[in-house]
Amino acid sequence: MVTENKNIAPTDLGGGVTRKILSYSQNLMTVELRFEKGSFGAKHSHPHEQIGYIISGKLVYQEEGCEDKILQTGDTYYVAPNVVHGVQILEDTKLLDIFTPMREDFIQK
Repeated sequence: MVTENKNIAPTDLGGGVTRKILSYSQNLMTVELRFEKGSFGAKHSHPHEQIGYIISGKLVYQEEGCEDKILQTGDTYYVAPNVVHGVQILEDTKLLDIFTPMREDFIQK
């Protein structure tokens, strides 16, 4: 699968957050997220492993049982399955999230 970012329309998730589904298989998925300054990714959990890479921007990463951490361009984070996590956005931010297995709930049918 080859995915040209320029050909993907972002999905508006509301509250200053958009998502683009990039390449994926049943076992792996890449997702681009954009957050406007002051927006947030509500605390949630899912059965997938996740790695996030901050392409640009700055945020507060929150994970249940851990101290909040300020992350910025070039930083990464790992989320184990079923761990509650979220983000508060300190400046306009673009993320690349990688999931395994893929997030079937993100695919529109």
